[in-house]
Amino acid sequence: MNVSPSSAAQAAREAVAARLTDLRKTAGLKAYEVAALCGWHKSKVSRLENAVTLPEDADIRAYLKACGAQEHVAELIAQTRNADQLYVDWKRLHGTGIRRIHESTVPLYQRTRLFRVYCSNVVPGLLQTHGYAQALLSTISDFQGTPNDASEAATARLDRSRVIYEGDHRFVLLVEETVLRYRFGDAAVMAGQLGSLLEVMSLPSVAFGVIPSTVARSMWPLETFMIFDDDRIQVETLSAEISITSEAEIAVYAKAFSALQRLAVFGHDARALVTDAINALG
Repeated sequence: MNVSPSSAAQAAREAVAARLTDLRKTAGLKAYEVAALCGWHKSKVSRLENAVTLPEDADIRAYLKACGAQEHVAELIAQTRNADQLYVDWKRLHGTGIRRIHESTVPLYQRTRLFRVYCSNVVPGLLQTHGYAQALLSTISDFQGTPNDASEAATARLDRSRVIYEGDHRFVLLVEETVLRYRFGDAAVMAGQLGSLLEVMSLPSVAFGVIPSTVARSMWPLETFMIFDDDRIQVETLSAEISITSEAEIAVYAKAFSALQRLAVFGHDARALVTDAINALG
């Protein structure tokens, strides 16, 4: 399942391009004529109409003015911004540090009733301790070359995660067993993180499952993804965060999550795997 770039994100970009092209043709103009009226090189119109680049707000205003279609400016700007948010590279998201993006997603977390989370590489953010989150976020910032505000970002992540204890929310969280062994921070940080998992597993609103490394796979490991109710999915790749809102793609991820959930162990068996990982710290 290859979701980078997401078909939904690409489709949204192509929809913007198609709308621009349609408005130009309705105006009876050639692409080079729009470019001339806007004072652009003709290749810019080609890039916009072929979804190579998304237009800026000023581009939309100039393009639609040339086409005599200014009444569609607000519509196209909104459509373009939605498309722009579906696929956002991490360096852009974290350009001023990671704390801000955590704070901006609090409303999404607060209004979501059912969280379904799958992580193949790290402990889910909703369950991270401050020490673990700080170590992980510092590593991410250093890799991306973005401002390192790991301590403040970890605090913001924990503030956002209060939904685990507050409000009417339910959580189904799945990790691969290897996640319990990957070390972020020193042994004490990892012991604290794994111990915290044992505590959270006792919450009635939380179903925490571990997919044993020895299980016969009927579903391959995937990139980390979160399903917010049945409305939205966030997929984390190395380079970008992909937001998916199309019903067809949400259904595909929901199907994959169900398959992964069937591979996982819960309750006593999951606790045993977490305890084994703690004991392996020495």
